[in-house]
Amino acid sequence: MNDVLKLEKVNKHYGKKKHALCDFSFEFTNGIYGLLGPNGAGKSTLMNVITDNLLPDKDGGKILWNGEETRVLKEKFRSRLGFMPQQQNLYESMTAHTFLNYIAALKCIDKNTAKSEIPKIVERVELTDAIDKKMGGFSGGMKQRVLIAAALLGDPDLIVLDEPTAGLDPKQRVIIRNMVSDLSKSKIVIISTHIVSDIENIAKEILFIKEGYLIDSGTIPKLIEKVDGEEKTLENLYMQYYGEIKK
Repeated sequence: MNDVLKLEKVNKHYGKKKHALCDFSFEFTNGIYGLLGPNGAGKSTLMNVITDNLLPDKDGGKILWNGEETRVLKEKFRSRLGFMPQQQNLYESMTAHTFLNYIAALKCIDKNTAKSEIPKIVERVELTDAIDKKMGGFSGGMKQRVLIAAALLGDPDLIVLDEPTAGLDPKQRVIIRNMVSDLSKSKIVIISTHIVSDIENIAKEILFIKEGYLIDSGTIPKLIEKVDGEEKTLENLYMQYYGEIKK
């Protein structure tokens, strides 16, 4: 089955002045999507609205999962969702194994399923040797991989990763990028970042977000044709839209 996540004119305000999402509309199907934009563009707000951690404004549009509103589906939608938040809010006294069992319980995954699933996911994110170690001693890259493992629990159909390479060095970013690119093509994967190189080689489509607006979207070949000048690259398009390049 090909799942569809559809946003229809979604709006989100913080207080009376800050308009974080503005009539945001887009349709996601199976594949990897990159959300590009500088810090403060609205990427994290969009992801938190998609994952039901934030409510859109009253009468602020619709979020549909296979044609049904997620606010009506509630747990039926959340059970098909895997979310990696930007912050590394990990219990440093816990081992990775204990933490993943805890997340599995929150996701209402039964103990026997979790027992068989966790070792496979940990192997997938290359943390088998560290599964019984306390996370307080983990590097930033290892913590990010634990959070990706947590997002993969329950074999979700929609995976949302908010800045998965934030704060990592180039080598660690490559490891995370390769890991994300190996995710099943039978899933919708949405990755937010302000670093062009994180997603330019793996994304099916790119969405450019600025001040809460979707200012452009499409496949990379179509997008880079819009670059002013001879060197048509995604980085130069980012520069054209935002005035800076993040590597």
